[in-house]
Amino acid sequence: MTRPRNPVRLALAFAPLHKVAFGAATGLAAALVTFLVTGVYLVRGPTPGFDLGLLAEFFYGYTVSWPGAFVGAIWAGFVGFVFGWFLALVRNVVLAVMVLEIRSRAELDETRDFLDHI
Repeated sequence: MTRPRNPVRLALAFAPLHKVAFGAATGLAAALVTFLVTGVYLVRGPTPGFDLGLLAEFFYGYTVSWPGAFVGAIWAGFVGFVFGWFLALVRNVVLAVMVLEIRSRAELDETRDFLDHI
């Protein structure tokens, strides 16, 4: 037995993402993760084979220290925002193209036999 389709749920599934909100959420998550990983690394002590100092190659001013954790969080927040914004943009464009194609095919199927009725 199939479940009845709910048009509200379907409309929400194809709703576009808000680019700024998605970017802000992604940036905040990236900043928190960077800060927490650095903080845990500092509290527990350095572990061999896990070199957080390599983040300095990507985030200017980052060091494995408490001030460096804040610098890394700021950089990760910025990079996360840009990545999230771009991801939402690409998802919205791809979804719009897919919906346009589905609508075009449906309209073509409806009018395909138009000349047969004349």
